[in-house]
Amino acid sequence: MVRKPHPTPAVSRPRGPAKGKRLTRAFFDRSVHEVAPELIGATFLVGGVGGIIVEVEAYHHTDPAAHSYRGPTERNRVMFGPPGYVYVYRSYGIHWCVNFVCERAGSASAVLIRAIEPTDGIEAMQRRRGLEDIRTLCSGPGKLTEAMGITHAHNGLALDAAPLALYARKADVEVVTGIRIGITKAVELPWRYGLKDSKFVSKPFAATPLPSLRAKRSNPVPR
Repeated sequence: MVRKPHPTPAVSRPRGPAKGKRLTRAFFDRSVHEVAPELIGATFLVGGVGGIIVEVEAYHHTDPAAHSYRGPTERNRVMFGPPGYVYVYRSYGIHWCVNFVCERAGSASAVLIRAIEPTDGIEAMQRRRGLEDIRTLCSGPGKLTEAMGITHAHNGLALDAAPLALYARKADVEVVTGIRIGITKAVELPWRYGLKDSKFVSKPFAATPLPSLRAKRSNPVPR
């Protein structure tokens, strides 16, 4: 039996459910660079298990690091479909990674969910990962899928239908940007977004806050 974790000064205790408005597929029918930062602070649940999204990365079809860069395949076909669906793939044959498809059908752009702050179903996540430390339960794309029970069986599911649920953040948050992690196939781009000062991200940010979540990009990527 997994014991309840002891509180630590370095990490705030889970706040419990604090969900905003339910997000629908229409939320994703726009630029991946608009969607990605607005996902920070949203709550993502699978079968009632999950938490607050604190770190994501954006991938556009014009980007060599995107799975869709060389066109559709059986593996990435969900990316080429309509927005608001889940794209799940195996990373290095080891870990599942979960992405939210954005932009119109055919654009094949998506947001990789890199880390969440656990708030719901924590004991289930601890059991799945065999860990007690809340801070490291979901501090990476492979960690969070294991904790939340996400597998290829979820590939192609709609984000606004059970067992998935996504809720908008309830208050303004400060978002920081940084270079994406582990990218070797593209020019380094500041397409990694995170919740400022979060202890639950996969890697600390060496970045400055976005001046505005709705600020126009100086060099927008074509859709």
